[in-house]
Amino acid sequence: MTIGLVGRKVGMTRIFTDDGVTQPVTVLDVSDNRVTQIKTAEKDGYAAVQVAFGKRRASRVVKPLAGHLAKAGVEAGHVLKEFRAKAEELANLKPGAKVGVEIFKVGQKVDVQGVTIGKGFAGVIKRHHFGGQNASHGNSVSHRVPGSTGQNQSPAHVFKGKRMPGHLGDVKRTITGLEVVRIDAERQLLLIKGSVPGSKGGDVVVRPAARFYKPVVKQAPKQAAKAEPRAAKPAAKPAATPAAKPAPAKS
Repeated sequence: MTIGLVGRKVGMTRIFTDDGVTQPVTVLDVSDNRVTQIKTAEKDGYAAVQVAFGKRRASRVVKPLAGHLAKAGVEAGHVLKEFRAKAEELANLKPGAKVGVEIFKVGQKVDVQGVTIGKGFAGVIKRHHFGGQNASHGNSVSHRVPGSTGQNQSPAHVFKGKRMPGHLGDVKRTITGLEVVRIDAERQLLLIKGSVPGSKGGDVVVRPAARFYKPVVKQAPKQAAKAEPRAAKPAAKPAATPAAKPAPAKS
């Protein structure tokens, strides 16, 4: 299926494969994804499924949203996410149903989206990985500063997008092409190989990879075709010698 799930980042750990190789994995809790609405092309102009995740107190839910959730018969959540899908994929889903880890399989490639850890105000070395200036004589307490940022008389201003000190982190990021290593259907957990954006307890969105990742198959080198022996050319015929002219008779 092309739809995804909303989950919570539990943390990182490691597992061992059958041949004893250790793999770092991130544990994602994707339990209790409740379907709140099924959108169709006839009514809404496109096909999609809307799910709620987490919990929210009833006093924190506005009346229009409370009525929307009551119509589906589901509990309010702190995340409301929509996933586009094909109409035939949504045929078995109904408002009030739950979607779990069964839509994924081991070895599948997924994209994980989350909000990175906020690190406050940072300089150019930490934020943009600048190398710093020379710590030699004459450089007075300016080893980690960005240096000159201005221009000449023309254009006489700093261009937009200049890498400078500022706020680092706390932005939405997506890591693509991660592999599902293990699935715990009983506890509704996904074990994803590698790290994902966000801190422990942060919300994440897991969906099938947008790009199609084909397995790398090593092919045997092609052997050069043996050249067939050329047919021998027929022997050239000897050139015909001209007939000798008769000698002229003596008078």
